[in-house]
Order: sequence, then C-alpha cells, then structure tokens
Amino acid sequence: MNYETFWLLPLLFVVGSAAGWIDSIAGGGGLITVPVLLSIGLPPAEALGTNKLQAVFGSSSATWHYGRAGLINFRAAIFGVVFTALGAVSGALAVQHIRPDFLRTIIPFLLIAIAVFFLFRPQLGDIDVRPHLSAGLFHFVFGLALGFYDGFFGPGTGTFWAMAYVLLLGFNLTKATAHTKLMNFTSNAASLAMFVIGGQAHLLVGLTMGAGQLVGARIGAKMVIRRGARFIRPIFIAVAIAMSARLLWQNFAQR
Repeated sequence: MNYETFWLLPLLFVVGSAAGWIDSIAGGGGLITVPVLLSIGLPPAEALGTNKLQAVFGSSSATWHYGRAGLINFRAAIFGVVFTALGAVSGALAVQHIRPDFLRTIIPFLLIAIAVFFLFRPQLGDIDVRPHLSAGLFHFVFGLALGFYDGFFGPGTGTFWAMAYVLLLGFNLTKATAHTKLMNFTSNAASLAMFVIGGQAHLLVGLTMGAGQLVGARIGAKMVIRRGARFIRPIFIAVAIAMSARLLWQNFAQR
C-alpha cells in the first residue's frame, strides 16, 4: 500500500487517537500503531522511528494533563528523567547493532506474571504505601534499565514502570500511571532523536498520528484523573495480556 496517499491520513489519525487513549491509561498503544505502520509499507526501522515520533505527542499530552492535576512530583522525578534519557539513547543506539530477538522470548512471560499478580491482588495500588527504595536510587536503577529497554525494544515499558512505582515506591496506581507517562515521554523523545538523526522517521505519517495521539491521550488522562485506580486496573491487566499474546504469537506462530 502506498503510504503517501492522502486518503490514508484520516485513518492514521484515528489509529493514533485510539493508541493515545490506551497509552495514557495503561500503556501498550504500540500494539496498535506498529502493526499499522508496517502494514502501510514502512520498513521496520522507519516504522519504529515513526512510532516514536507519534508516541511523543501522546505521552507529552498525558504528562501535561497529569501534571496539571497535581499527580506528578516533577522535582522528585528529575533524576528519573535524566537517567531514563541516558538509557533510552543507549538502547536506541544498541538496537541498530544488536537484534532484540532474545527479549521477544522473555518479555511476554513477565507481562503475564504482572497481569496475574494484579488480578489476584485487587487492592494493590488503591492507596499510597511505604516505599521500599529511596526515590533517587529507584530512578537511577529503573531510569537506566527501562530507558534502555524502551529505546532498544519497547513493548510493555509503561507496564513495567507502573509496576515498579507501585511495588517499590509505594505509589497508588493513579499516581504511578501519571509518573509512568513522564518517563515514557522522556524515553520516547530521547530515542526519537536517535531515529531522526538516522533518517528513520516518516514525518507526514508520524505527525498525522501524533495529532490523533494528542486527542486520545487528553481523553484518557482525564478519565484516569476522574475515576482512579479501579478504572485503570482492568485496562492495565487486559493490555498486559494482549501484549503477551501478540509477542508469543510473533515468537512461535510465525516461525
């Protein structure tokens, strides 16, 4: 399919809107956007770069709305922003030289474990609890690790961030989701810079989907702010299972 045809742009806007809505609540919008970008004829590297371009709009929109609602402590998260950016740049550079195939085998099982854990711990993330790590150490370790992972591979990054915030910093699920969007925006922007330098981002497609992301993320963030953890939890679990299923299918059914 010729991705330059203008009739395709409204469809890409709708796809971006749906992905932005999902991403702002539970992450996993790449489940929708990456297959669509590949299906319209973009080469894999350009599809990944374009996906980062459109995702920046959604994650920035969600971060803005969560920040305005007072759900993000930007001062406490500054170390996370710095180390996530460093990790994402490293991951985006590494993926150009190392195939991430080994992660395709491991990640689905980790996502399934997270979904099951939340399913059988229905009160988890309802309220803030005592943290198990200092914010500085937490953001140093997970900023570098999850930033690298997002730049290198990506699926499930938001899920891993949210889980870490809930279990290790004691955040409720709403606040964890808000901080997750800040870190997602950071790693998206940092890794996007590497793809742009390499000429691996399609501007027309990315900006069209990005406009949709702005709309979808705004709607999703406002729903989370109004409804809280009980609204997030079922979507969070469903997205984790959906990502796992897709990765498992890619691993085994396509061989």
